[in-house]
Amino acid sequence: MNGYLWNGKQVLILGAARQGTALARYLVGHGAKVVLSDLRDIEELSIARDSLADLSEQEPGSVEWFCGSHPLELLDQADLVCVSGGVPLEQPIIVEARRRDIPLSNDSQIFLENAPCNIIGITGSAGKTTTTSLVGRMAQAAYQRPDFSMGGQVWVGGNIGSPLITVLDQMKPEDLAVVELSSFQLEIMSRSPQIAAVLNITPNHLDRHGSMHAYSEAKARILEYQSQDHTAVLCPEEPGSWSMKDRVNGHLVTFALHASPGLVGTYIRGDDLLLWDGEAELSLMPRETVRLRGEHNLLNALAACAITFAAGLSVESMRVGIEGFMGVPHRLELVRSWGGAEWYNDSIATAPERAMAAIRSFDEPLVLMAGGRDKDLPWDDFARLVRQRVKHLIIFGEAAGKIQRAVGEDYPKISCHTLEEAVHAAASVVETGDVVLLSPGGTSFDEFRDFEERGECFRRLVMQL
Repeated sequence: MNGYLWNGKQVLILGAARQGTALARYLVGHGAKVVLSDLRDIEELSIARDSLADLSEQEPGSVEWFCGSHPLELLDQADLVCVSGGVPLEQPIIVEARRRDIPLSNDSQIFLENAPCNIIGITGSAGKTTTTSLVGRMAQAAYQRPDFSMGGQVWVGGNIGSPLITVLDQMKPEDLAVVELSSFQLEIMSRSPQIAAVLNITPNHLDRHGSMHAYSEAKARILEYQSQDHTAVLCPEEPGSWSMKDRVNGHLVTFALHASPGLVGTYIRGDDLLLWDGEAELSLMPRETVRLRGEHNLLNALAACAITFAAGLSVESMRVGIEGFMGVPHRLELVRSWGGAEWYNDSIATAPERAMAAIRSFDEPLVLMAGGRDKDLPWDDFARLVRQRVKHLIIFGEAAGKIQRAVGEDYPKISCHTLEEAVHAAASVVETGDVVLLSPGGTSFDEFRDFEERGECFRRLVMQL
C-alpha cells in the first residue's frame, strides 16, 4: 500500500512499544489516523506518549490512545489492525478482527510492502542478531568501495536495533536492507524478502506459539511468498532449517560445517572457509579470521557469507566484514578477567538450546549461571550437558526449581533468588583457569525488562567485584 493510499485510513495499533510507536509515526506521516492501544496503564506509557507528542501538535487528532485494555469497540472504525510483536494472536480483539475480516498487518509487513530496494531477511531460533550484524558489515564493506557500481546505502535493523520503518522514506532503489525477523513478526506476514535465511529451528517461544509445529510454521512464512527469482538460504546440517527445503520457490544457497556435494553454498574444510558457487570452489578466508567462540558462531559466519554471496557481493567484502568482528553485546561477550577467571555475558540465551551452544563454546572449567523465567521448554538435554561439562552450577530466578529438578538433587548447585546473588555466589567459588558464564536459558522477565537490561546488570555487578 503506497503512502498516499493511507490518507483517511483508520489504523488500530495493538502494543505501544518501539514497533508500535515507530509504525504510528510512519502511518501518520502518510495521512492515516492512528489509535494506539496498550494493556499498560497511562503512567507506564508516558515515554511512548511523549515520543509521539509532536504528531498530535502538528496534526490534532492524528493519534489517539487507549490504555489498560483492548476493548472490541476499537474495531468499529478500523480499516486495518497492526499487531506489535509482543501481542499474542489469541487476544480477543485480534480474534474478533479476523471474524470481521479486518486485515491484520505489522510494521515489518508494511516495510516489506513499501521498501523500494532489495531486502535480506534473516530468522532462526538462535544466531539471528550475530548473522544480521555480520551481513550488514559485509554489505557495507561492498557498498563503500569506490568502484562498487550499485552505489546506494545499507540499512540494518528490524528485530535488531530500530524498526526499519523509521527510515523507510529515506530509502532508494539502489539501497539494500538487512532485516532480522522474529517468529512474532512473521506469524501474520504475507510478504517475503528477496533473500530469506532460516538459520535453525530449535525449541523456543513455546509459551507463545503453543507447539513446535506452530513455531516452525511461523518461521516458514519468510520463504512462503518468495518468487522463482528469489533466494532461500538454509542449513542442511540443521534439521529444522533443512525441513523447509521443499518450500523453496526460487534459488537455494546453503551453509554448513561440511560440504554437501551438488549444493551451492559455504562450508569448512581443514582451516579454511570455502564456497562452492556452482562451478568452482572459492577460498573465502582462513578459519582463524572468525574471532567468535563456538561452533555455532562458525555457522553464523558461514551463513553470513552464504547470504552475502546470494546478494551478489564479493568474497573480499565477506572477509572485510568478518575481520575484527568481536561479537554483539550480550552474546558470549567477554566482560573482564577477575579471580583468575574470564567472565562472559551471554544474557541473550533465553532458551536451553541456546545456553547449551554457549556451554559447548568452552573447553575450560565452567561456572554456569542459569535461570530466569522458563518458556515452557524442555531442560533435559541441557541438564545432561551440565552434568558433563559444568564445574559449578548456580541457578537463580523463577526457573531455578525446574532446572534443579532437571539436573537432579544429587548434582551440586547453588540456588539464588536474584542475578546479583548469583554473581556473588560465582565469585565465592571461582578458581584460576575457570570461565564464569551467564547463559541463563530462561527469559529475563522475572527480574528485568529484557535480556539487554539483564546483561547490563551482569556487566555492572562483575565490574564491581
